[in-house]
Amino acid sequence: MSECCTPGRGAVGTVDPTDIAVQHVEPPPTSDEAAGRLIDVGTQMFTMGSVGPLAIPGDGEGPAHVVRLASYSIAPYTVTNAEFADFVAATNYRTDAERFRWSFVFGPFLPDDFPDTRGVADAPWWRQVFGADWRHPDGPESTLEGRSDHPVVHVSWRDAVAYCDWRNVRLPTEAEWECAARGGLSGCDFPWGDELEPDGRHAMNVFQGTFPAMNSAADGYAGTAPVDAYPPNELGLHQMTGNVWEWCADWYSPTYYASSAEVDPPGPATGIARVMRGGSYLCHESYCRRYRVSARSSNTPDSSSGNVGFRVAAGGVSG
Repeated sequence: MSECCTPGRGAVGTVDPTDIAVQHVEPPPTSDEAAGRLIDVGTQMFTMGSVGPLAIPGDGEGPAHVVRLASYSIAPYTVTNAEFADFVAATNYRTDAERFRWSFVFGPFLPDDFPDTRGVADAPWWRQVFGADWRHPDGPESTLEGRSDHPVVHVSWRDAVAYCDWRNVRLPTEAEWECAARGGLSGCDFPWGDELEPDGRHAMNVFQGTFPAMNSAADGYAGTAPVDAYPPNELGLHQMTGNVWEWCADWYSPTYYASSAEVDPPGPATGIARVMRGGSYLCHESYCRRYRVSARSSNTPDSSSGNVGFRVAAGGVSG
């Protein structure tokens, strides 16, 4: 796990195990309508992973290897606050952040007079904030006003799976996610090519300035951005890098690629953390270059923070 990117719930000590059993929800009769909003990727063969100069030691981005995928489809956007609100209204679902009663918030987003909170030892900009959850992304006094089309955050892997169960969809596998993010480009760092800012323009929402104290927001956003704020890749998928980390279905292992299947790899059979992909609005080249299509991170299934969301998929061998 990379606590600089997304801290695990155990990063501030022992968690309160009260009322954290996995919740199960029943899909509504019309849940298959979600499939109409997915983009058909089809059957694919692509080179997954990287051993390039930007690869981060220990993350397990390599070796690069050819993967074949059965036909699947994936959402053009991450799940929005409005969509997640519909889910909660229909099911009365309570997220892990709500049941634990806290989540991690990026410290500079808190008001100057906010009471002192516990931080993560190796990443003190992450603060344990009681009352932070998907409805209150920057702490208990914040709201979703003006953010209905922003990605839902403070959702754990378990929350994402519950939403998928309700919509009769699923999380993409790590291989499906990377294939979709590449959008048909081979060996490139980003969904559009190798330049971080092609032709001098900002193509994704990442940290601009001096991390963590000064964010110039030169790309237009200091926090999350609307899910369609930047042009899509060649498949029509928006913000596969930057904005928010995206949960994938797989368990995480830094050594998995060395022996993974060449056809529809399902990820390790067991683990303690789930894969996350894509980076977020807090990624910065000075400490976290995980805003690339091959970059990997992970977190425990019950963890949540203000820069993690998800998108959904269907079909394939997992559908």
